[in-house]
Amino acid sequence: MSELLIQIVKEALRHKASDIHLKVGVKPHIRVKKELQALEAFSPLTRQNLEEFTYYILKGKEDKKQQLLKEGQVDISASFPGIARFRANIYYQRSTLGIALRYIPYEVPKFDNLGLPPVIKRMVLNNTSGLILVTGSTGSGKSTTLASLVEEINIRYRKVIITIEDPIEYLFKDKNSFIVQREVGEDTVSFTAGLKAALREDPDVIMIGEIRDVETAKIALQAAETGHLILSTMHTINAKETINRFIGMFPLENRDQIKIMLANTLVGIVSQKLVPRKDSQGAIAVVEILVNNPLIKEALLDPQKFEKINEFLEKGKEIYGTQTFDQHLLELYKKGLIDAKTVLEHAENPTDIELKMRGVEI
Repeated sequence: MSELLIQIVKEALRHKASDIHLKVGVKPHIRVKKELQALEAFSPLTRQNLEEFTYYILKGKEDKKQQLLKEGQVDISASFPGIARFRANIYYQRSTLGIALRYIPYEVPKFDNLGLPPVIKRMVLNNTSGLILVTGSTGSGKSTTLASLVEEINIRYRKVIITIEDPIEYLFKDKNSFIVQREVGEDTVSFTAGLKAALREDPDVIMIGEIRDVETAKIALQAAETGHLILSTMHTINAKETINRFIGMFPLENRDQIKIMLANTLVGIVSQKLVPRKDSQGAIAVVEILVNNPLIKEALLDPQKFEKINEFLEKGKEIYGTQTFDQHLLELYKKGLIDAKTVLEHAENPTDIELKMRGVEI
């Protein structure tokens, strides 16, 4: 056991850090409330330190060791019994090892404590089939949102829920549902293989850690079409980019058919990013919400109407619960949760939103 690594982890947790960064030649760094800082109590780390840390995290994981050597990086869940769990990325940089650790709480977060619009929870609880995507950049809280939605199903319904993750992040405990969690590289060779197998395991709900390739996207669509509720993430920043990226995975000759399938199976897209709170108490989620409805369905099939998706989201707030990033930024600003500088930094249309902040109707 690496005593130094455990000391670093404990100190990071004492600071309530979300991330730990380790590399040769510098002191351990942590991220607290989105700000990076060094752990001054520790000396700069040596090559031997990083090798020991890597050995500890990868102990007994021969396939992950081989992946690290072959590909230069590897993702894995790292458990420190009785202390905490992390999602670890171990990588080579300048021919030495580096490690990034993202803290994962033992308790699955409650959706109602995340401050997200209730329509997101309704999308999951009111649908027994279809595709729901949670999107955003790295560190935007996608995994937390997804886990909280799976937990809502777990609490309320008697379902078979299968998760396919790389690596497993939150650990679920069966409540009303029967939950199977499979890790890529440990329990199945790939997302695609795990997803194909899941369809033979009597699932009601399948949670895919991330849709990365055309085969996974294709099977996810087919599963949603045949009566399963599919939840997944994508590294895209908004609904339009998500739709374009999803369809763009497929060969040109298949895209018209994929558009039809997506129009018929998509339940919704939640795109999120984290911005600083006005009270300096961490970050708050700003979300764009697309709920599939007749206008959105037409936009998916008609390239001219597709360009109006943001307009449809803005106008559909009262009826469908849809919203743009700018609408949510303005709402959070009016509630006093974020300041004007944050609004303008993250707005998609800063000129328009600045006028609205002054009370000018557009």
